[in-house]
Amino acid sequence: MPIYEYRCAGCKRSFEMLVRPGDNDLRCPHCNSKKLSREMSTFAARTANGAAQSAVSEACDFTPTPGGGGCCGGACGCR
Repeated sequence: MPIYEYRCAGCKRSFEMLVRPGDNDLRCPHCNSKKLSREMSTFAARTANGAAQSAVSEACDFTPTPGGGGCCGGACGCR
């Protein structure tokens, strides 16, 4: 089950919430408002050796590599 980040329009607070399939009655845990917007957030992934890595810091350093060739060919910074 995914954990999403939300921002409440009522009290302007951000919070994380575990969302189960079929959850349609999401409310702010601070003010009980239903006026929520889902925020963009980063995620972490486990590597082969079991260490947790931030996907953003690991995969997107935005440093161009020699060779070019489009995305994932080096021009956009993908590895």
